[in-house]
Amino acid sequence: MKATQELKNEHRGIEQMLRVLSVVAEKTERGEALQAPHVDGIMEFLTIFIDKCHHGKEEEFLFPALEAAGVKREGGPIGVLSSEHEQGRSLVAGLKKHLSAHRAGDRRAAGDIRKTVQAYVTLLTQHIAKEDTVLFPMADERLDSRQDESLFEAFERLERERIGAGKHEAFHALLDELQNTYLTK
Repeated sequence: MKATQELKNEHRGIEQMLRVLSVVAEKTERGEALQAPHVDGIMEFLTIFIDKCHHGKEEEFLFPALEAAGVKREGGPIGVLSSEHEQGRSLVAGLKKHLSAHRAGDRRAAGDIRKTVQAYVTLLTQHIAKEDTVLFPMADERLDSRQDESLFEAFERLERERIGAGKHEAFHALLDELQNTYLTK
C-alpha cells in the first residue's frame, strides 16, 4: 500500500532525527556549545514534521479509515497510539521549556533536556515499532486499493496545505546536514 509505505518511510527519517537528538542531548549535558540553527531545526522537525505532518496524517485520515473498517479506538491500537501522540506532544513542550531555560543560562536545565530527550526517544521508538508491526499491516489487510489511493491523496494534500510546498524536502536536507554533523564523526 502506498499510504502505509509513505508513513513507514517517514518513520525512517524520524528514527534518524531521534539518533541526532540523543547526541545533541548528550553534548548539551557535557556543556558543549550547540549551533542554535541546528537546535531550532530539530525543534521545528519535532513540531512540524513529526506532529503536524506525520501524526496529522494518522489522526486525521488513517485512524478514521481504520475505525470505519471496524478497528476499535478504545481498547485497541488506535486508542493506544493516539494517547502516545499526546504523550509525545507533552514531552516536546517540556523540551522546549528546558531548552529555553538552558539558553537563558540555567546550566541545570541540561540534565532535564537529557532526561526529556531519553523519554521522548524511548516513547517514539516503541511507538514506531507498534505502528510498523501492528497498525500498518492491519491497514494493509483491511483497506482496499481505492481507500489506499484516497489516503495517499489526503496525505499529499495535508503536506501541501499544512507544511507547504518544498518543506518536506527541506526537512530531509536538514536530516542530512544533522547526520553529517552529529552522527558521522
